[in-house]
Amino acid sequence: DLKRRVQLFKENQRDGYGAIVVQSNVEGTRMGEPEYAINTLGVECVEIKWGQGAKNIGGEVKISDLTKAQMLYERGYVVLPNPTDPAVVRAFKRGAFKEFERHSRVGMVTEEEFAKRVESLRGAGAKYIFLKTGAYRPAALAQALSYASKYGIDLLTVDGAGGGTGMSPWRMMNEWGVPALELHSLLYQYATRLAAKGRYVPALALAGGFILEDQIFKGLSLGAPFVKLIGMARGPIAAAMVGKTIGRSIDAGQIPVYVERFGTTVDEIFVTAHEVREELGEDEYKKLPAGALGLYTYYERLGQGLRQLMAGSRKFSLDFLSRDDLAVLTRDAAAVTGLPHVMDVDGELVDDILDA
Repeated sequence: DLKRRVQLFKENQRDGYGAIVVQSNVEGTRMGEPEYAINTLGVECVEIKWGQGAKNIGGEVKISDLTKAQMLYERGYVVLPNPTDPAVVRAFKRGAFKEFERHSRVGMVTEEEFAKRVESLRGAGAKYIFLKTGAYRPAALAQALSYASKYGIDLLTVDGAGGGTGMSPWRMMNEWGVPALELHSLLYQYATRLAAKGRYVPALALAGGFILEDQIFKGLSLGAPFVKLIGMARGPIAAAMVGKTIGRSIDAGQIPVYVERFGTTVDEIFVTAHEVREELGEDEYKKLPAGALGLYTYYERLGQGLRQLMAGSRKFSLDFLSRDDLAVLTRDAAAVTGLPHVMDVDGELVDDILDA
């Protein structure tokens, strides 16, 4: 499946822009997935994940196929219930339950092992190495940033516990960890301290519940000048799924009323359809699933909205976004972020103007 996914990305990559990043959890590392991706599939960028991505635990996937569940169990994953237990197999076949849970093992980090892993990946031919960590304790965040600095990691992603991946929402995802705003504020503090010492600070990415353009603006500004990217998952996935659902409703001739007011065909409903048709050409456009148009349209909306917000702030390039573009509405938020309360913004400048 990894080969299929990489090939799909390569076939549809436009103008050489972007990159395929292969993540690796505990089991994937043991099985040599990153090395396979680099040496066999030509992947240049790999990402080390601490824990189970943005989570300290809970890296679960639902499996509805018995054969696949057994294969994953044999590869070392924790699969619940045990798909090799004859009693479990019989219960599944008679419909007592419909799905298995696949859990990844919990990762434990030491500096020595991290250094060895980075060296091993570089030796295997990785051109870029990323690190992804989550809403762990402040000491773990400091550790991630320090190791990323010391061992030349290209990008560090810090993912807030937004309460929803896998089988979420559930109590563990909602209640564990440092909340995203506090987490990302700590990240800025730590990056500032490293930079003040003249140490290398990798490019930083924030993730965890970013969905709309105003949130992207805030994230980039909050972490400026260190934060270069905003990581997103649920928003784009939802956009693709909505596009797919609309496509199916068109094919079935059962378009919901709230969608039908925009039109009855893909070209009428998706405002970006004409742009995509012109970009791809008629033949390639016809092969495009409606989900892809949903995703493209969503990103166009984000881009246009972000440009509007930036123009309103008189910032005409992402490079110019800064913490000065933000203010907070409560004193508590000011204490957490280090940003000024809205009533204190431009205080000295206001005095200069009025007292002139």
